[in-house]
Amino acid sequence: MSKKLFVGSLPFSTTNEELQKLFEPYGEVTSAVVIRDKQTRRSKGYGFVEMSSDDAANDALEALNGSEVKGRKIVVSEARGSQK
Repeated sequence: MSKKLFVGSLPFSTTNEELQKLFEPYGEVTSAVVIRDKQTRRSKGYGFVEMSSDDAANDALEALNGSEVKGRKIVVSEARGSQK
């Protein structure tokens, strides 16, 4: 079963591809999306990553929560709300 993670405090320059590569060492990433403003297309500084298994998601959460990305300390937590 897949698990979705919230990733906050991302550097505004982070791309979907960079977000995916950040999480890949912990397991299969089924999706990685940086949320952007609909009008300006600028990053809102957060995103969501879906991992293929709960174990992979838990490993990534433990390893990456509080880590630094491009000089910013990111926050990783289990996504709230509707899930598959």
